[in-house]
Amino acid sequence: MNKLLDSFWRAAIYCLHPRVIALSVLPLVIMTALSLGLGYFFWEDALSAMRSNLESYALIGTMVQWLEGLGLSSLRLVLAPALLLFLAIPVIVIISLLFVAMFMTPTMVALVAERRFARLERKKGGSFLASLAWSLGSTLLAVVALLLSMPLWLVPPLILVLPPLIWGWLTYRVMSYDALVDHASRDERREIFKEHRLPLLAIGVLSGYLGAAPSLIWASGAMFVAMAPILVPVAIWIYTLVFAFSSLWFAHYTLAALEQLRKKKNALTPDNQAQPAIDLVASQAREVLLPPPANPQP
Repeated sequence: MNKLLDSFWRAAIYCLHPRVIALSVLPLVIMTALSLGLGYFFWEDALSAMRSNLESYALIGTMVQWLEGLGLSSLRLVLAPALLLFLAIPVIVIISLLFVAMFMTPTMVALVAERRFARLERKKGGSFLASLAWSLGSTLLAVVALLLSMPLWLVPPLILVLPPLIWGWLTYRVMSYDALVDHASRDERREIFKEHRLPLLAIGVLSGYLGAAPSLIWASGAMFVAMAPILVPVAIWIYTLVFAFSSLWFAHYTLAALEQLRKKKNALTPDNQAQPAIDLVASQAREVLLPPPANPQP
């Protein structure tokens, strides 16, 4: 728990560093341009397809008629846009996470290592391609888990549990690997993952719940649909900051764990344990084998 709290407040302080603030602008600009560009070119077609699919379901038609009977006919107009934006949330979250991992994490890990772990040896246990493959594979597994769990989101308690767990697992996999890819060897990385799996997963899950903050923006309903061009960049910026904080949290925790692991191994190395005895034997041998120093002349 002490390590979690120590790495937490260190990550929070590092978020105020000018370099981190400047780095957060690049994913924000790219993601905002990408989302608004795709919305400009494909929004109308996607909205028409969504409305045609909704009209083909009798249950949806019955629900809409029931809402109109309650005087909520305006909800019919925002149902398709709201569902379309709701489906876009996982895509925005995943792409934001990958952009932060690609553009921000290496520099932030280097910043943490430079200021706190300057003497920590870099063993280069991975590469950019390996990191990219690891991130894409973990993302694919998370997407499959999201799709399979969506029917369970209709159960009120589970929608507050399942998505953060999935986001947390994905964040833990991507951020932990990227934090150790330069400094740890492959065996060291596996050992840290095995020994610290629960704390790392806890960091990921807590980050997942922090990532639920933009849900307050999505939950504004018709207001969000009307102000989507403004609120989408705000939500992306919040996601970027959350993932940047998570990256710093993982960097502080994993590099501290790596430093502790190496100290433990060095302390348990037979050569280190036997060195005092070897020095003592060598000293005694010199005393026995070497001739005594000549007496100084009076």
